Amino acid sequence: MPLIEMYERPGFLLRRAHQISAAIFESSCAELSLTQAQYGALTVVSSEPGIDQTRLAKALAFDKVTVLRVVRGLEERGLIAREVSTTSRRHMAVRLTPAGGRLLKKSEVSVHEAYNRLMAPLNATQREQFIALLQQLTDGLGEEARAAFVPLARPTSGR
Repeated sequence: MPLIEMYERPGFLLRRAHQISAAIFESSCAELSLTQAQYGALTVVSSEPGIDQTRLAKALAFDKVTVLRVVRGLEERGLIAREVSTTSRRHMAVRLTPAGGRLLKKSEVSVHEAYNRLMAPLNATQREQFIALLQQLTDGLGEEARAAFVPLARPTSGR
């Protein structure tokens, strides 16, 4: 009984779902050498060129160490550039390079494919319910998270 109960706990199922999501994404984007974290960072930086690393971390719900690791990796690949912010010398502004913009554009089909593979077991109604329930859970318990989440703009709809 305790084992069955563990396998039915939300935390176990969410962790397992995240493992599956990451595996599907990385498989779909393997030829681009793109992870979910990198894609997220490129997407946010594309949406707000010159964003500082602190706001980038919050927009992705990453801690400062994680966002720094992701940003450095993208910078080493020539996909983003960092410079001292014009508004505060203590902040680094992050921008996409032309290569970063091309990779982000090239990733659209693979990212869409990953989303469809992840959601394939659910019908359209279940997909909407699933996203709504995850949103309700994360909105309702966001204060419990280890990293703050401050979205740049609230999405108006799912995929």
